[in-house]
Amino acid sequence: MPMGDGTNLDTSGTVRIFLADDHTLVRQGLMRLLQEEPGFEVVGEASDGREVVESVQTVRPDVVVVDISMPGQNGIRVAQQLRQTVPTAAILGLTVHEEKGYLREFFEAGAAGYLLKRSAAEDLVRAVRTVAAGGFYVDPHLPAKLISAFVHGREDVPGSYSDLSERETEVLRLIALGHSNKEVAAQLDVSVKTVETYKARAMEKLQLRSRVDIIAVAAERGWLPVRPSSQTML
Repeated sequence: MPMGDGTNLDTSGTVRIFLADDHTLVRQGLMRLLQEEPGFEVVGEASDGREVVESVQTVRPDVVVVDISMPGQNGIRVAQQLRQTVPTAAILGLTVHEEKGYLREFFEAGAAGYLLKRSAAEDLVRAVRTVAAGGFYVDPHLPAKLISAFVHGREDVPGSYSDLSERETEVLRLIALGHSNKEVAAQLDVSVKTVETYKARAMEKLQLRSRVDIIAVAAERGWLPVRPSSQTML
């Protein structure tokens, strides 16, 4: 799974995106939304899992946004095949499923992100940017216990929060929202190196290993926003 702040972008800096969903209206809506975003280009679309695998091998996008429930081959199987055939493409799952089993299977298949269809449009944009830059994205609106169980295999999040400074807490919260170290540095008006230091200290204190651990903590602590359904992207 891609981690950190590396990049899958082409030399022009454009994020090339492939859309896979068996509902035409959903694909068209996603295409309009993403094409309006600066630096995004939708380079292909498909409605069938087998077609996705064939087309992505030809188009070779930076990010594949794929529905987990698709005819032909589901999104999990698609992710497994693309990990082998087009490993440079980051896979972002877009789904209605909020069960731990789907979450675990999808990431084990090689996906880099998991986003709920009920999320806001800005969440999709953030998720695409995160996985395109080599990051790892889990929808912060998933139930805290589900994220925790996925990460730790149990219903609680380890570690103590009492030793976290205000700045360490804010850095973790922003990272959980999908922001890169560079974006966090800009928001807090500090250097990227300073952000990395805060992040490392906080993760050491809470015994965290990855971005998904950070999201589990943020969800459990109530640091993440909950948006009303009227603002969903679809």
